[in-house]
Formats: sequence, structure tokens, C-alpha cells
Amino acid sequence: MTFSDFLMQNLEQFWHLTGFYNATWEHFVMLGVGLFFIWLAIKKDFEPMLLVPIGFGMLIGNIPFNTEAGLEIGIYEEGSVLNILYNGVSAGWYPPLIFLGIGAMTDFSALIANPKLMLIGASAQFGIFGAYMVALLLGFAPDQAGAIAIIGGADGPTAIFLSSKLAPNLMGAIAVSAYSYMALVPVIQPPIMRLLTTKKERVIKMKPARAVSQNEKIIFPIVGLLLTCFVVPSGLPLLGMLFFGNLLRECGVTTRLAKTASNALTDIVTILLGMTVGASTQASEFLTAQTIGIFALGFMAFIIASTSGVLFVKLFNLILPANKKINPLIGNAGVSAVPMSARISNNLGLEYDPSNYLLMHAMGPNVAGVIGSAVAAGVLLGFLA
Repeated sequence: MTFSDFLMQNLEQFWHLTGFYNATWEHFVMLGVGLFFIWLAIKKDFEPMLLVPIGFGMLIGNIPFNTEAGLEIGIYEEGSVLNILYNGVSAGWYPPLIFLGIGAMTDFSALIANPKLMLIGASAQFGIFGAYMVALLLGFAPDQAGAIAIIGGADGPTAIFLSSKLAPNLMGAIAVSAYSYMALVPVIQPPIMRLLTTKKERVIKMKPARAVSQNEKIIFPIVGLLLTCFVVPSGLPLLGMLFFGNLLRECGVTTRLAKTASNALTDIVTILLGMTVGASTQASEFLTAQTIGIFALGFMAFIIASTSGVLFVKLFNLILPANKKINPLIGNAGVSAVPMSARISNNLGLEYDPSNYLLMHAMGPNVAGVIGSAVAAGVLLGFLA
């Protein structure tokens, strides 16, 4: 073999290993989606903490390579670095760590001061069970339908946890769908809230919440854990970590642990979770008709959840005294997108009355939604696993 033949053979072998040779149109579609997510995060400020890691993860996961070369670089190749990092998603141990951080950074005072707001958070879970029924009618298996339906809770970690247990093959589509709708809360929810409320309802002023004692704050996570997990033991991984994190925050003697859980730990897990979820959207696994169906069902679930919360407040107001009416604009906060949905409630309230601050009131159903979505996931897991 001459030197030129040897050189050409090696160049040809190198060419067959490049992304240019192995690229398909599906790869470029997914790379475009990843760039779009990054653009939304940077230019539109749509949940950059979520969309930047997910969008860049999509770029990582859709770099074309020769799968037969044994390079062990793909996220689905056993032993690869990405596969090891993805284990936190596929085995479901990233979500409980996120819930630990959520608990450590969440003040449940608004819910403790006005427990009836828990009902709003519960009503918003109708989106989950409504989507579950529709998914069954469309031919999805019960476990797949349950995993898809949890998107209606607008809680990415919960969606990942449940799909890892019930439908691992659909996890990429479910996770991206859940996080996408979480990021689009400012776009999706306001039109629903305006459509379902009158101008008179939008300016309802609620009484300031009572002061909550430190003892109440300490007792809440303990009682909350016992009540919810005795009813739904299958929700223990999420609810246990949520209430544990909140106890670290409120007990007053573990401030360092609470700060670590709510800051450094949550940031690290969010980076790894977002990046690996994005990388799991390989074109060959993601671009299917089933994925489109999952996004459509997730959108429907989110719409039902937001609608249910607002309509429940309107119905609840029919039996409440005139001086205890609830502003229906906080009904949208029953989904567990904390604190995004609560901010939407507050911003829309200020739009119609610049003196009507609803943020603290909206935080009640918002944190209740976190508990509610975890309970709903536990119910589905208990019945379908």
C-alpha cells in the first residue's frame, strides 16, 4: 500500500467518524430546538435556570456520531460519562434532591395561615387526572398515561420521578414537555385567567394573612409528612425530602444545612438534571409521533389544571361570606410552578388595581400545588407501578 493510499484510507475513516457524515435532518431539527430554548432563556428571560441547561443539553445530545464505533460517548451507551450522569434521571434520584432544596427555600406561612388555600392546590390537580383519562382513550397504556398526565402538575422533577418509574422510554419527551410548560407559564396562564374572571372579581381584595408563629412553622413539616405519607406512602421519596428540607429551614438550628440544600445543592442538581434531560432528546429517540402526542396531552393537562384552579375559587366564593371572598386570580397558582404562577397572579392583580398585592395570598395555593402534585404522583405510582 502506498503512502497516498494509506493517507486516503485514514482520511476516509476519519470522515466516517465525523458528525458531518453521520448527521441526519432529524439531528438538525433537534439542534434547532435546543438553540430555540437557549434563545428563549436569554432573550425572553423564560426560566433561564431551566432552559439554558436543557437547551445546551439538546445540543450535546444531538451531535451526530457513529454509534457502531464503540466510542462510549452517547447518553444511552452503557458506561459513558453522560450515561452515568443520566442515571440520576433514569433512576429517579435527582428529583428528591430538588425537592429537598424546594423545601429548604419555601416559606409555607401563607398556607399555614389560611389552610383552605390547600383546596385550591388540590383542585388544580384535576388537570393530571383529566389528562390521564384522555391518554387512556387515545390508546396509551395505563402506566404511560399516568406518566404523561403528571405534566399537568407543572412540576418538572415530579414528572421525571414518575416517568422514571412508570414509562422510562417516554421520559425525555415527558421531561422536556413539563419543563417547557413551566417556562411558558407567563404566556399560557394570563389569557385563561382573563377569560374566566370578571373585572369585579379581579379587584377583590383579600385580608392580610395572620402572623404565623415559629412553633407552627416547625410543626407543619412534621405533621405534613405524617398526614400525606400515611395516606400515600408511595409519595415518600418526594414528600419526605420536601418536608425534611422545610424543617431544616424552620427549626432554627440547621441554618447551614438549609442554605446548602437551597443554594449549592439545588444549583448543582439543577445543572445536571437540565443538561442530562436535554441530552436525552436524541433525534432517534425523540422525534416520533408519540412525542407530539405527549406534548399535546401535556398542554391539555396544563390548561385543565389552570382552569380548574380558577373555577374552583369562583365556586368556593359562592359559599364564602362577603368579607372573606378569595380573588380568583390566585386560582392559577394551584399548579406547582413555584413561584412563577404566584407572580403571575400578583402581576395580573396589579394590572387591574395597582394597590392589590396578591403575591402572599397566591403563595398559599402555589406551595399547596407542590404538595398536591407529589401526592398525585404517589397515587398514580401506587396504582400503576
